[in-house]
Order: sequence, then C-alpha cells, then structure tokens
Amino acid sequence: MIDYKTPAEIEKMRRCNEIVAEVLNVIEERARPGVTTLELDRLSEKISKRYGARSGFKGYHGFPNALCTSVNNVVVHGIPSETELNEGDILSVDYGVYADGFYGDSAITIMIGEVSTAARRLIEVTRGALEEAIDSIRVGNRVSDISSAIQNYVEARGYSVVRDFVGHGIGRELHEDPQVPNFGAPGNGARLKPGMVLAIEPMVNAGGHEVEIKKDGWTAVTKDGKLSAHFEHSVAVTENGPMVLSER
Repeated sequence: MIDYKTPAEIEKMRRCNEIVAEVLNVIEERARPGVTTLELDRLSEKISKRYGARSGFKGYHGFPNALCTSVNNVVVHGIPSETELNEGDILSVDYGVYADGFYGDSAITIMIGEVSTAARRLIEVTRGALEEAIDSIRVGNRVSDISSAIQNYVEARGYSVVRDFVGHGIGRELHEDPQVPNFGAPGNGARLKPGMVLAIEPMVNAGGHEVEIKKDGWTAVTKDGKLSAHFEHSVAVTENGPMVLSER
C-alpha cells in the first residue's frame, strides 16, 4: 500500500535528505587515492550525528555499516573496509539517514583521481538516466513510465540497466511501495499522485545486466566483471512537477 505524504511530512523528508546530501558532498570531497572506504563510513556517521540523525542503513536487515561503498564492478551494497581507494577507481556511495520519523536516501558515483574515458562516460550516462527519470515524474503518469525512461536512455547509449535491484517508495520506512524498476514498458503500475515520494536509482553496467552476490550476502557485483555506476535521488510527486528532496 502506498503511503501518501502531506506537505508538512514532505518538508520533514526534505530536511532529512538535506543531511544525506551534506554527507555525500563531504564524502565526495574526501574520497581520493589512499583513503579507505571504512574511513568514509565513519565520517558519514560523524556528520549525521552532528545533525541529530542516524544512518538508515546500519543494522538494516543486518547490514554491518552506515554507508554502502561499491568500487568498480560492485553494483550496490558494498561493505566498507580497510582497502584503500586507488587512482582510476570509481566509487558508488549510497547513503540514507533516519531523522524526525522519516528516511532520506541518495547515491552518487565518484571518480577517484583521473579515471578512464570509459569510466567517465558510464558515470555521465548513469547521471543522465536519473535526470531523464525525474523528468518523467508527472501527476497522471505511471510508475513504469519512470522505468521505461531509464531503460530507453541507458540502452540507447550502449549500456545495460540492472534488473535485480529496484527503486522504491520511501518515507516512514526505508523501503515502501511502490517498487520502481529501472526497466519495463511504459503505461503500467501505480498512477503517480501528489504525496508520493520515490527513491529513483538507476544502476547501470558497462557490460551485461547480470549480477551475482558475493559470499558476504550483501556485495552485488557485475557477473562479467565490468564497471557499474549508481545514482539516486529521493523525489516527491507534486502538482507542480517533481521535487528533488536530496538535491546537492
């Protein structure tokens, strides 16, 4: 069942997502060769506490850390570690917080030092797919119109969209109805109405869309070992169009 938010509740979610955006801004500044993802994880918690929030991920279904840090061919749910980032890596950072009764959620992919032209283009296309998806969020459209916008944009540029993980509603719970896949034909699913808040998150692979889960039960990697990128925003549906709550 979809939980529609009031304007006052959306304002609370906007403030919550501002904390997420601030964390991601700092992480992007600090992520460089020689830094470990565990250092970034600890930094995310420190900033969140400063604003009276806590990580929305730590302990969620047993996830051990505050931050998801996915390097190179890791698609999502990478667990922070003492492994140092290297020049040329790409790092997808997914973060959420819980504050004042609501969750915020957003993700970015960061270039570590100088990256290859191929890596840079993958990141640009993934970011573009998110922008295309947000443009399709209009009252009266359907959820799969968002999905179709992402798939069409990505595949037209020679990449593939991950099918094993999806976007989702967000609010009092981190994952709410409806699910928002990154692929599918338009014209299906719930109709978009004011008060819906959706976490839109294209995950794009340089190779095939297939993924596999490592033995830790969390880390999802591309099956062919090729690069993957991830961007996400929490977006409210309003009569005046999409309101990006996690804008950085």
